[in-house]
Amino acid sequence: MNVLALDIGDARVGIASGNDSSQIATPLKVLSLDDIMNKSKDFQLILQDYLPEKFVIGLPKSMDGEENVQAAHVKDIADEISLLYGLPVEFVDERLSSVEAKAILREQGLSEKEMRGKVDSVAASLFLETWLKAQKK
Repeated sequence: MNVLALDIGDARVGIASGNDSSQIATPLKVLSLDDIMNKSKDFQLILQDYLPEKFVIGLPKSMDGEENVQAAHVKDIADEISLLYGLPVEFVDERLSSVEAKAILREQGLSEKEMRGKVDSVAASLFLETWLKAQKK
């Protein structure tokens, strides 16, 4: 099954793709939230190229595992995305995925400025990979 991970922020959405048989997630792109909500051509092309059967959405939680105001906001947006594109959504804990993504990009020698367009999609690939591995258990 092909899936797309979405790391939904206030303005941007990191996108990653994966397949449950390979258990490998690949960062794809960062688009504006408006692009996703307005069915932009860029997002339509991603959907056509990867043919997802589901969206895996990163759910922000506090360090003690509790859902907060941002989690409720992400759930509301995820519900809208599910309706817009006719695909189910599943949530996965995204705690520390952005921190880990920045560390990975730093190890690759990227500056803070160079990371700006990549962190969200790398974070999406990290929590998607966790989700994919959990499906095999």
